[in-house]
Amino acid sequence: MNSEKVFAAEFPFLSSENVVLKKIEDVHLQEVFAIYDNEKVFEYCGIIPKHNIQTVGKMIGHFDRDYLKKSRIKWGIFQKSHSDKLVGIIEAMDFNQKVNMVTIGYFFAEDYWGKGLATDALKILVKFLFEEVNINRIQADVMPLNEASKKVLLKNGFIKEGLLRQATSWSGKGVVDLEIYGLLKEKYKMH
Repeated sequence: MNSEKVFAAEFPFLSSENVVLKKIEDVHLQEVFAIYDNEKVFEYCGIIPKHNIQTVGKMIGHFDRDYLKKSRIKWGIFQKSHSDKLVGIIEAMDFNQKVNMVTIGYFFAEDYWGKGLATDALKILVKFLFEEVNINRIQADVMPLNEASKKVLLKNGFIKEGLLRQATSWSGKGVVDLEIYGLLKEKYKMH
């Protein structure tokens, strides 16, 4: 794992034809707040919605702190046709050097659901993690009812590996079942 590629002096900028993944800045506060303020966005996530804009402003600072601590990276997802409009967030966390794996997650502003942006953003991130960072395994933990997220993973070549019953405590949800989806570098190369 070449984690210097992730946690470089320069925040990694990733892009495709349709979306750009880049650093979330204070100027994006309104868009970030619109995401965190919506209960529906986090229906299947272990994240508690935030209804106070100051709290969300502080969180943007925490994104930076996590990045500097090399524990987690959150990219803003921007639609190219609306160049500075943040439409979602995608993250990589739990970098496990011994196993050479990472866990990913993503969520979007409700107005941008079902437009293929999550599939696109994940595709760019997977390419970066396998080709640049040299990760061997990418994993996602999904609540069984989260059909939309599962479709995004399957479209990107992930395989459902199993169900962990009552195995995790998620904020605001209590103890939950999680489906585990994984993608190995060797399978990615076959695409």
